[in-house]
Amino acid sequence: MTKIVPNASCARIRDASLFSRIVSADTAAGLIRDGMVVGMSGFTRSGEAKAVPLALARRAKTDAVGITLITGASLGNDLDGLLADSGVIRRRLPFQSDPRLRDRINDGTVMYLDQHLSETVEHLRSGQFPAPDVAIIEAAAITEDGGIVPTTSVGNSAGFATQAQQVIVEINAFVPSALEGMHDIYIPADRPVRDPIALRTPQDRIGDSVIRVDRDRIVAIVLSDRHDSFAALGAGDDDTRAISEHIIDFLQREVARGALPKSLRPLQAGIGTIANSVLSGLAESPFSGMTMYSEVLQDSAFDLLDAGKLDFASASSITLSATRHADVMGRLAEYRDRLVLRPQEISNHPEIVRRLGIIAINTALEFDIYGNVNSTHVMGSHMMNGIGGSGDFARNSGLSIFVTKSVAKGGNITSLVPMVSHVDHTEHDVDVIVTELGLADLRGLAPRERARVIIDNCAHPDWRDSLSDYFKRACNRGGQTPHVLEEAFKWHCAFRDTGSMVKNMAISG
Repeated sequence: MTKIVPNASCARIRDASLFSRIVSADTAAGLIRDGMVVGMSGFTRSGEAKAVPLALARRAKTDAVGITLITGASLGNDLDGLLADSGVIRRRLPFQSDPRLRDRINDGTVMYLDQHLSETVEHLRSGQFPAPDVAIIEAAAITEDGGIVPTTSVGNSAGFATQAQQVIVEINAFVPSALEGMHDIYIPADRPVRDPIALRTPQDRIGDSVIRVDRDRIVAIVLSDRHDSFAALGAGDDDTRAISEHIIDFLQREVARGALPKSLRPLQAGIGTIANSVLSGLAESPFSGMTMYSEVLQDSAFDLLDAGKLDFASASSITLSATRHADVMGRLAEYRDRLVLRPQEISNHPEIVRRLGIIAINTALEFDIYGNVNSTHVMGSHMMNGIGGSGDFARNSGLSIFVTKSVAKGGNITSLVPMVSHVDHTEHDVDVIVTELGLADLRGLAPRERARVIIDNCAHPDWRDSLSDYFKRACNRGGQTPHVLEEAFKWHCAFRDTGSMVKNMAISG
């Protein structure tokens, strides 16, 4: 094994007994053999190991190696695409967002397990899936007693490191040392004898600040200095501002009737431009003293912290745009007392989400007239990214809100359809649907009542009459949840065949 001579950049390795394990990325990548299960740090394009995966992709050009790759969520620095192109990824879970990997998933080259993000490590721990042979964990430092300090995400890193036979640590000198102390690493015991998770508020710390592993299992340490990928967050527009205003008005009504306190309940928001823009809108709201208990902190979380609207934020990762990254990373010490990063099995834990009464705001690809939501599959068949943590929060939150614009693809697609082409969140888990046109509060409504409220408040005017006509004729056929089955997917078929749902607007029975 080729060793690297320790130098000043090794200052972040404070356990001198581990100096002898410093090796090149190529040497570390050589420890990964064909057919292995590899657990890798990384959650929403932040905190992923960077040097070793790149070395693995290079190695695959001359030495065929295929693995099952498990992460927290999506990887940054184009790693999923590079590993997919090189043939390294044969099986992937639980989430991804890379277009090249997506192509290989949809053509069947890569087997993809789309999972609720709270479940992955639990499945490994209970033996429902093979434990990792190797864990590759990015770290800001290794402490004097061998503790691994995560970087900008925790994700599943703690679970991987404690379960893997071998651990490779990437020390990233680029990340701020101020990250140390910002993590709360709590690992549940095995079922069924574990204790309840004693977390009562987003501010609580219940674990350790580092990941603890047996030093003997740390087989390689690699030095790295690459930054995280930046989140591709578009600017808010009139539609996202309208969505945010509808949500603020709704929450104000909930406060006025005594259903919520003035500080609301802890907030969760999904990833992406729409969710980020909607959450940023709360900076202009009358609410203050708010908290977050989420899986990702995007630009909007720091906007709210800086505006004095948000008192505390708990998540599993920090994912920022290029314009915000340098500012936030340079001021981490200022945020230290108001942030915590946890393992995703804790940030997304269903029991905690339910107990805290989370207000969950997630994004839909499409939804139907009864409130079923498709978050993952384009035209019912082609995987986009994955369900991520939306299911963890939607089913268990105090308020489950889904947002989307009423149309897509330049107006060629209506986001509200008679029947979703794939169901990720059933109507049982959806309380509120919001588009730029309005908000549908579905709580306490039967299916026929829900359909009328959704069509009237959320449908784009170009499709409202056709949706109403479909619903009327479906009701004439009867049923608890009426449908005209031979027509339910006609709009999807029209888009498949012509590139536009507009061609099929006038449905007739």
